[in-house]
Amino acid sequence: MLDRTRTTLSDGTTIDDLINVQTREVQLRAISDPELYDIEMRKVFGKTWLLLGHESEIPNPGDFITRLMGSDPVLITRQKDGSIKVLLNVCPHRGMRVCTSDAGNAKVHTCIYHGWAFKNDGDFIGAPVAGEKMHGDILPKEKLGLTQARSHLYGGLIFATWNFDGPSFDEFLGEMKWYYDMLFQRTDRGLEVLGPPQRFTIKANWKTACEQSAADGFHTLTLHRWLGEFAKFGDGDLTTSMYGTEVGSLQGHALRCMPVANKFKQAAGFRDGNLTLEEKLAIVPPPGITKEMLPELIRNLTPEQLGLLVDSPPQVGGMFPNVLIAFIYVPQPDGEIIGLTSLHTYIPKGPDELEFCNYILAEKDAPEEHKQKALQFAVRMLGTSGMVEQDDSDTWPHITQTAKGAAA
Repeated sequence: MLDRTRTTLSDGTTIDDLINVQTREVQLRAISDPELYDIEMRKVFGKTWLLLGHESEIPNPGDFITRLMGSDPVLITRQKDGSIKVLLNVCPHRGMRVCTSDAGNAKVHTCIYHGWAFKNDGDFIGAPVAGEKMHGDILPKEKLGLTQARSHLYGGLIFATWNFDGPSFDEFLGEMKWYYDMLFQRTDRGLEVLGPPQRFTIKANWKTACEQSAADGFHTLTLHRWLGEFAKFGDGDLTTSMYGTEVGSLQGHALRCMPVANKFKQAAGFRDGNLTLEEKLAIVPPPGITKEMLPELIRNLTPEQLGLLVDSPPQVGGMFPNVLIAFIYVPQPDGEIIGLTSLHTYIPKGPDELEFCNYILAEKDAPEEHKQKALQFAVRMLGTSGMVEQDDSDTWPHITQTAKGAAA
């Protein structure tokens, strides 16, 4: 995707000069160099699959949301036949954004600059002045529509890319799909977003957040040490919670599988003994799954996947290039364990700024009470009002600024 040896900055530095694979060291300059940022937008965000949202955000025909694919604004619309299209939200006339709203419902999208109108599938309808022409001969009407991205739905998640000749979505996930299926494709009706995502900006480079998501679990011991004393998360010592297995792929994806389930099993008052897999699941179902939903779980996952969910489930990790996945346990006072899936996308908005987009998801078939408890917990822990992001959003800007120093 990015040839480190051939990509050269204006001062003659190659990407390979900034990265030492053998010692696993990266120069701080790589964090927020403006030239490198432009290269990332073209060669990474301009070519790979990117997470844009969840289909439950646009349930009805005509519904739309607007997001960013790297530096490109996009319009994501639900069609009459239920399909979803991802369109470049740029008018081909003068480059104005066609839709300036975050979300809504519309059959027609009209550019406010000169009135060019488009159907919600991107086709050009017309302009107010019948004889209006661009320089030279006007293009045929069918060539004046909005550019459509290559898109894919996975467990209700909306992904898209501008690379029509690149890897398929399954190739993009690679071997990690086996793990992601446990989180996103484990029930018949799948997940839904609990309300619109929280969106806010942080004065930091996108890589400071993404590196932490995919590879740095140990910062929790110091930056988030309060987690060991919060509610029923632990006895104040998070050290044992760091033990687990890191799984990753050549595509850049990573997940940490952690044996935290054993702690909750013991709290429920049982030892594994000679229990069958089904018996273990019935005693302590995976977070987010009720006993009534277990037949769906067993039907959708393999015995090997179910075994991992019971003993050492994926709990946190990243999806290249800019997604954090958190599979969170929420112990209740009565001993029940509510679960939620949190997705963060770190959307680049320049070398020194990112947009933090926080999605909270739960199984569609979960009881409403479970969903409300999960959402209430998420509000306390994550996003603009949460304690975790208050910690993280303080460190990332410092790293971004120190990367600009002459001695760094």
